Amino acid sequence: MRHNYVTRLAAILCLLCLCVSAQPLDLKTLLKGVETRYNKAKTLEVQFNEAYTGAGGPRQSESGKLTLRKPGRMRWDYSAPAGKLFVSDGKQVYLYNPELKRVERMPLKESEDMRAPLAFLLGKLDFAKEFRDIQMKPEGSDYRVAAGAKSDRLPYERIEMLVTPGFAIRRLIVNGQDQSILTFEFAGEKLNPPVDDSRFHFQVPAGATIVSGDANSQ
Repeated sequence: MRHNYVTRLAAILCLLCLCVSAQPLDLKTLLKGVETRYNKAKTLEVQFNEAYTGAGGPRQSESGKLTLRKPGRMRWDYSAPAGKLFVSDGKQVYLYNPELKRVERMPLKESEDMRAPLAFLLGKLDFAKEFRDIQMKPEGSDYRVAAGAKSDRLPYERIEMLVTPGFAIRRLIVNGQDQSILTFEFAGEKLNPPVDDSRFHFQVPAGATIVSGDANSQ
């Protein structure tokens, strides 16, 4: 008899736990969870698929691995197209196009490339400071967050994120000031993996030409 009572009590407690965990998150809790997840991270690695739509119409999807390291350093290693590379050392950004054998270089603060602002994932992510008109709605088991940029001096005017209940960003859509749309799908995120700082020191490939200019080319 006592065994049956304990069994029923355990079942009730499990059911209560499931009900609590199934409660939808409110906007404040979700944003705080995302901020805490990425602000505490020193490094991050994630696989990405990238799709860009501009004035000239859609372009072929690209993919590879993104590596981030505080403060403001990032490396986009493309597997498709093979050899394409985008690097920020925290001061300069470099975009290498293997087909043209050309490296575009520009100060990070002046770059209009919409990959550059993604360094905020390992900066001081603060939704209230960076964005306005923040809205959230459930999408399946995840949450879709949309917000406008507070500053019109940024290369993008609006973003949309798909966030998991564990506060990981699965999808990021960036709407540019030039009406372009850049979509990233992320998978296999690793927080705080060992990353050598030398990966953010750009080495000019043999035979490549360096030009200074607009790094907005995709």
